[in-house]
Amino acid sequence: MTAYDPCAHCEEMMQPYLDRVLTDAERAEAETHLDECSYCRKRYHFEERLRQFVRQAVQQEAMPVELKTKLAGLRTPLQ
Repeated sequence: MTAYDPCAHCEEMMQPYLDRVLTDAERAEAETHLDECSYCRKRYHFEERLRQFVRQAVQQEAMPVELKTKLAGLRTPLQ
């Protein structure tokens, strides 16, 4: 049995947190960890900026359907 790793758990919750699909309790848990952990907070800010960059790039550049399909396939499925 492996020990509970709060950073690993936060990483699992990162994309659903950014997608705003967590329950209130899960969101509060993620926010508490992000408030306390500078490493995970930096990862969160990176992911947030990356999403902003991608949104801006999509608005400025036409994206082939094949690329959109490939990117959609890379999304982490919600459990």
